[in-house]
Amino acid sequence: MRLSILINTSDPTVNHDYAVLWLDTINHAWTSQDRRGVELPSSGEVREDGHVMSLCARGSEAPLVALYGVRLDRHGNMTSAQGQATWISHSRPDAVAGFWRLQAVEREGSLSMRR
Repeated sequence: MRLSILINTSDPTVNHDYAVLWLDTINHAWTSQDRRGVELPSSGEVREDGHVMSLCARGSEAPLVALYGVRLDRHGNMTSAQGQATWISHSRPDAVAGFWRLQAVEREGSLSMRR
């Protein structure tokens, strides 16, 4: 299953940083579809620890993005649609705090949109 996730700040009208990412829950990988102000390579690896999903560069353990509250049930279905997120920005000294929101779910060739 692939998930389209939007990450941005609490007030996107003031801070225009965002990223649209595809998360592959089967292969534990992610790719960046679009981004502005969020410092990411084009793809990487997904690591899960409880309800925190970390997006890392390939071959790295250090998370570039942390998605909090991500919940997949035992069948691999997404049971949460939004939560908190943090990410690295080279233009800021500290990690940026914001939110993630599920945009779409793709299962075996079908695409389900969430709004």
